[in-house]
Amino acid sequence: MRLKLIRRRLTISAPRMKVRSAMPWPLRWAAAALVLGFCAAISLWAFERGKELAGVDHGDKEELVRLREEVDLLRTDRDRVQSILNTSGSQLTVERSAQERLASQIRSLEAENRSLREDLGFFQKLTPVSGNENVAIRGLQAEMMGGTQLRWQVLVIQPGRNAPEFNGRLELSFSGTQDGKPWTMPLPGGAQPLQFRQYRRLEGMVDLPPEVVVKNVSARVVEGTVSRAVQNVPM
Repeated sequence: MRLKLIRRRLTISAPRMKVRSAMPWPLRWAAAALVLGFCAAISLWAFERGKELAGVDHGDKEELVRLREEVDLLRTDRDRVQSILNTSGSQLTVERSAQERLASQIRSLEAENRSLREDLGFFQKLTPVSGNENVAIRGLQAEMMGGTQLRWQVLVIQPGRNAPEFNGRLELSFSGTQDGKPWTMPLPGGAQPLQFRQYRRLEGMVDLPPEVVVKNVSARVVEGTVSRAVQNVPM
């Protein structure tokens, strides 16, 4: 029997053996954690020391704080300048609009003033007509506007307050010289229709032939076949 036990222990069929440490596993974990923490602390210290020696992290925090303060100041200045620019742009727009309106009003007033002066020049010629005339020509004017253009104006009136409506026509003719020879020309397009009660003003432009010198302009108011008024203006 003893021989069998000795053989079993010495052969492959011998029972398995386990070698266990005498230190409990909680202590082993605590020791491993302590070693790892110590290694991490040494690594962190070596890393920070390396940065200090290399000058990489020297004054970075202070520089970052200073840069942030400068950025805040620049943003504040930018907002202030943008506000000033917006206000100035609005004021310039308002002033430009006011100037444009004022210029438009000035142009309108100048045009109205010219028209009033022209009307005054005509109405200043509205002097009473003597005799039994019922139609009269007042304010026949003619002036050269360019080398071959002539502008004419005619004011025709009926002096009576309750004058009947006049229906007739206005005939114009121009006379002078062309190349030193006598020259005459009627109003292009023929006589102008004329219908009014108190007064009527007519005007127009005439294109003259080359080398023409106008010396006289004649206006005649005709009713049917009867000439009611005639006026000549030398140039």
